[in-house]
Amino acid sequence: MGFSVLLVEDDEHIRRALGLALADEGFAVTDAVSGEEALDLLTRSTFDVVLLDLMLPGVDGLEVCRTLRAKGDLPIIIVTARTDASDVITGLEAGADDYVTKPLVAGVLAARIRALLRRRGTGRPDEVLRVGDLEVLPEVGKVHRGGDELHLTRTEFRLLVELLSAAGRIVTREDLLQRVWGYDYFGDTRLLDVHIRRLRRKVEPDPDNPALVLTVRGVGYRTETRA
Repeated sequence: MGFSVLLVEDDEHIRRALGLALADEGFAVTDAVSGEEALDLLTRSTFDVVLLDLMLPGVDGLEVCRTLRAKGDLPIIIVTARTDASDVITGLEAGADDYVTKPLVAGVLAARIRALLRRRGTGRPDEVLRVGDLEVLPEVGKVHRGGDELHLTRTEFRLLVELLSAAGRIVTREDLLQRVWGYDYFGDTRLLDVHIRRLRRKVEPDPDNPALVLTVRGVGYRTETRA
């Protein structure tokens, strides 16, 4: 059986067309026409991913995104007709894992959903990756600092594992986008930059002066092996 998608979209034409197209791609699609209906459905049913329009009546998509992210790591892909950088960044900062812009191409969207939901699977069950006081268990999906578990989203976790697996080597922006999100963003690195900021807020003692996840200007990122 395919992944279950909660499609939150108030435009009836888009909702029907996209719902049918995603169903043809093998997804089980449930519709919601408002933020309130989406939040209600999420209290009563379980979904693999939420496809969330930002422009909704009543409770808008940003508020729905923040509410869901505060409750857990359910994957969220925001949909926006806006391509302005500030709108995209606001959605990602609200906790979304990915974004797409209208008009939507169902095949491309399906590929993005599958990439977001694919299991990491990095090898030995007992493998532990370390940087500073962080311990990461890739196969278990957990991150600990001093015995306390940190709560990362699925995407933040995969990003951290990719960086740690490089053992201090530089990982380019393009490689991170391909490995974590699974497709080419054609030079648009806003998605990666926001996720790096979100990751730092959770793993760095001082996110404004990162000591673990370091920027290599103009190239990409690496971890500090001596931290």
